[in-house]
Amino acid sequence: MTTTSIGRHSLIGDVHLLLTDDRGRILFGQREGTGFEDGAWHVPSGHLEEGESVVAALIREAAEEVGVEIAADDVEFSHIMHNASGRMAFFFTVRRWEGVPANREPDKCAGLEWFFPAELPEHMIDYCREALATIGDGRDFSLYGW
Repeated sequence: MTTTSIGRHSLIGDVHLLLTDDRGRILFGQREGTGFEDGAWHVPSGHLEEGESVVAALIREAAEEVGVEIAADDVEFSHIMHNASGRMAFFFTVRRWEGVPANREPDKCAGLEWFFPAELPEHMIDYCREALATIGDGRDFSLYGW
C-alpha cells in the first residue's frame, strides 16, 4: 500500500476596502496599467504582507491607494470570500476616516468615483461584484469559482 502525501494548501490573503460616504456610496478606482482587468472598476484592495493582520493591511492600503487614515476601531467586517484562484478575500466597511480620498497610485488607477451599491459600474471585477451582491443579501461568507 502506498501513501500519497498531500501538501498543505496555501492561500493569498487580500483585503478590500468598502469606503462608504454619508450617502451610502462606495469608493471605486478604475484599474489602469496593471495588466489585469485594466479599465475595470474595483474597490481599494491589496495583499497581506508577512506579519500583518487583515485590519493593519486594510489601514495601510487605504493610506497607500486613496490617502485616507482609518482607525482600527472604525473597521467593520463585512464579508469573506474563498476564491478558487487560491485567495481568501476579506471585505471591510469603513464609514469614518480622516482626509479626502485621492488617487495616490496614478500608475495603477485612472481615477476614483463613488457608486451606490444598487448602481454599480458595468465593467468591474466579477468576484467583487459577486461579493457586494452577497453582502447586500446579508451574507458574510461566499465561495467563488468552485
